[in-house]
Amino acid sequence: MTTEPEAPETPESPGAPADGFHVFDTTLRDGAQREGISLTVADKLAIARHLDDFGVGFIEGGWPGAVPRDTEFFRRARDEIDFRHARLVAFGATRRAGVRVEDDPQVLALLESGAPVVTLVAKAHDRHVELALRTTLAENLAMVRDTVAFLREHGRRVFVDCEHFFDGHRADAAYAKQVVAAAHEAGADVVVLCDTNGGMLPGQVRETVAEVLAATGARLGMHAQDDSGCAVANTLAAVDGGATHVQCTANGYGERVGNANLFPVVAALELKYGMRVLPAGRLAEMTRISHAVAEVVNIAPATHQPYVGVSAFAHKAGLHASAIKVDPDLYQHIDPELVGNRLRMLVSDMAGRASIELKGKDLGLDLGDDRELLSRVVERVKENEHRGLTYEAADASFELLLREELQLRESGRARRYFRTESWRAIVEDRPDGTHANEATVKLWAKGERIVVTAEGKGPVHALDRALRVALERIYPQLADFELVDYKVRILEGTHGTESTTRVLITTGDGRGEWDTVGVADNVIAASWQALDDAYAYGLLRAGVVPQE
Repeated sequence: MTTEPEAPETPESPGAPADGFHVFDTTLRDGAQREGISLTVADKLAIARHLDDFGVGFIEGGWPGAVPRDTEFFRRARDEIDFRHARLVAFGATRRAGVRVEDDPQVLALLESGAPVVTLVAKAHDRHVELALRTTLAENLAMVRDTVAFLREHGRRVFVDCEHFFDGHRADAAYAKQVVAAAHEAGADVVVLCDTNGGMLPGQVRETVAEVLAATGARLGMHAQDDSGCAVANTLAAVDGGATHVQCTANGYGERVGNANLFPVVAALELKYGMRVLPAGRLAEMTRISHAVAEVVNIAPATHQPYVGVSAFAHKAGLHASAIKVDPDLYQHIDPELVGNRLRMLVSDMAGRASIELKGKDLGLDLGDDRELLSRVVERVKENEHRGLTYEAADASFELLLREELQLRESGRARRYFRTESWRAIVEDRPDGTHANEATVKLWAKGERIVVTAEGKGPVHALDRALRVALERIYPQLADFELVDYKVRILEGTHGTESTTRVLITTGDGRGEWDTVGVADNVIAASWQALDDAYAYGLLRAGVVPQE
């Protein structure tokens, strides 16, 4: 047998919560089983750093010995990550049936990983033992005892995941409890009850956890899949039943529909239960960490995710806005800043004066409680949204509208960076199957009439290039602008088969991004409106003063 690396010392970090409660993250192992996620070793290292920064107590890195990528991750993590809060956990299985534990190569690989903590998966459902492992119930208990004891003898802290526990408990409660007792008596720090199929409900979970705790005296944890939509609720129900260890994944990633979501579980424990489960000050990093992990796995952050979604504290109805103007807590269950998020006011045809006033403040514009101005803006918004515009996802277009109304109030005229005389886009279908796209724009800027023609890969690209060529000499700041995203939606028509097209454009300048919207009866005209707003807002961001 090769000599395995010694488990590193992992003293409690300053400011960390006591070991009385465990927040255990399994994004790198269970979360990576989500369809569409494929993590490189570099991805896993990056996510591990984010999770450690958040302050979770344990990070399950994968299955060394069984997955080569995970073996490399543990090797590199030892050298490349200086964990401040978390302990690294290696995942594996109990010894194979009929094999001595010291001869099982996968058990030895757990030691060789150097991880200070090992999580073992063990069968707790009698049918799984007999049909999947093809061994006896007695041998399965011996496999649990032998492997836990062996790893403990080699200085490892051991957690045991009882797979299919709740289904197994319903089928044969006595045997499921024997598996828990075997792990506990052999020296496992925590025995985790797993709802592997995700079919349990909160009441069932709480009752079962309390029953098992009373029968075995083991320290219990909870691992919940979300197939019934109850993973977070089931995790909290397990805590109600006496569990002091929760296993979760960032953003709820996981096989099938996912796992218990780390962020609402932690937020509920800290803010609703009043438990300190993270180091001081870490909860306010939650939204940032959630989005950072989403970027690494290349999945857009869920906009409506509790606590951390961009819509989690977004208010649209005028009634809500009126109440929030008096006291934000009237329509919010927590202060969004506690989890690093922020209140957002949405502008739509549901908006009233309070919505517009609060949105103006959010954009840094003081409307001075001007009821006439506010009413005028409300009417313009409702009229525009009736035509198909939407300002919910186009803050830049709304800010331009608001600033225009403020200029009209102050001077009786709206100042612009440029004024469009006309534009034209031509698509030529050639005999060889290729296309030529040409656009001509005629506009006025700083008292000068400018006419430019440009070609592009499509009519919208040609318009964008023509507009850029026309204005870059006068406004050199445009050289930094870049179209980041372009979305088209065909809206339901009002006259038979006729339809309206809405275009949303995201533009960036290397320092930030902004969204603009256009609506017309064809995609080119809608795109022009959104481009016009995108350039105007970009110049506003750059500090250029409009003169037209």
